[in-house]
Amino acid sequence: MNILILGSGGREHALAWAVLQNPKCDRLIVAPGNAGIAQIADCAALDILDPGLVVTFAEENAIDFVIIGPEAPLAVGVADRLREAGILVFGPSAAAARLEASKSFTKEICDAAGAPTAAWGHFTDADAAKAHVRAQGAPIVVKADGLAAGKGVIVAMTENEAITAIDDMFGGAFGGAGTEVVIEEFMEGEEASFFVLCDGETVLPIGTAQDHKRVGDGDTGPNTGGMGAYSPAPVLTDAVAQRALDEIVRPTMAEMTRRGMPYQGVLYAGLMIKDGAPRLVEYNVRFGDPECQALMMRLGAQAFDLMHAAAEGRLKDTEVNWADDHAMTVVLAARGYPGEYAKGSVIRGLDTLPETSFAMCFHAGTALRDGQVVATGGRVLNATARGATLAEARDRAYAMVDAINWPEGFCRRDIGWRALDAEG
Repeated sequence: MNILILGSGGREHALAWAVLQNPKCDRLIVAPGNAGIAQIADCAALDILDPGLVVTFAEENAIDFVIIGPEAPLAVGVADRLREAGILVFGPSAAAARLEASKSFTKEICDAAGAPTAAWGHFTDADAAKAHVRAQGAPIVVKADGLAAGKGVIVAMTENEAITAIDDMFGGAFGGAGTEVVIEEFMEGEEASFFVLCDGETVLPIGTAQDHKRVGDGDTGPNTGGMGAYSPAPVLTDAVAQRALDEIVRPTMAEMTRRGMPYQGVLYAGLMIKDGAPRLVEYNVRFGDPECQALMMRLGAQAFDLMHAAAEGRLKDTEVNWADDHAMTVVLAARGYPGEYAKGSVIRGLDTLPETSFAMCFHAGTALRDGQVVATGGRVLNATARGATLAEARDRAYAMVDAINWPEGFCRRDIGWRALDAEG
């Protein structure tokens, strides 16, 4: 099969790496890709936010299957146009992608489905939002309603922090995503990510992970797009996962179908778990980044078969074969991230890293210039490894980190600390 993956980050590098292991893959194109992806697949300069261009490219290149990585192409209807053209695609329609593109829409769906989530309010006016904060008190959570690349969430521990967040959002800090805000109660517990595949009818769990959103060790500093992740997440036990399926995911999918927008693709449920009870924090309509890197490291070649089955509506006859293993990914970011950071610094030592089924460095924000790999984004590399234990996966991942010569970069040194403490 000829396969096209849309995207340019670490998630897409991991997806490409897994797809290439499957013998069904004849040719792989990634658009636009990055320096790491270019080492394993063909890259194409393509505007992935233009549905018509994507369809034309797929037709001209005899593409059999399209995997959409990021949320933005889904929100503008790329999957819809591909389906209209008769091209098999993995990813939800624009209508279904509102589960991520609009937080207020998600809250309305949860209310209709009876899915447990935080109490909330939706505001289009800064003064009304501030009045709500003063009435509720802190801690409280302020979210940009639209897509903000994983950064439009402020967990405010004081009322002043919340007021500042409201001013920032309505002031344009997150562009159009912040013209409306959702304000939620602060939920206590441990957060984890639950991934399921959906084909419009069947829901198939495919893995759990735990992300580290704060920029600094000990979960300190501002929120980021994610500084590292590990899989599986111990807090998401079989019993908790079953409750999440029965009380949150399946009712949501049923409500989406009832509204005429059946969901097909991967659904990422961010959950807050306290005393064994899960509540929904948010939905994402694509694989998390960097959680995807840990999941792909564990799934390998079967990842393609699972996505293909979801696209063709065959999930009821599909199983996931999990090894009893663990994976960890550590994000290397440019100094200054998630604030201002420099671009163009040279990264050395990448050619010394292992490239095996147990250790891979996935590229996120990189490009090749004058024969050298340079940093072009905030989150730049994902040192990813698996092992029989999480400690073994951690040791392999950080060995790769230490072999990379990039003074302009940094990482957290405590990824997986909760599970590692429990593991002893």
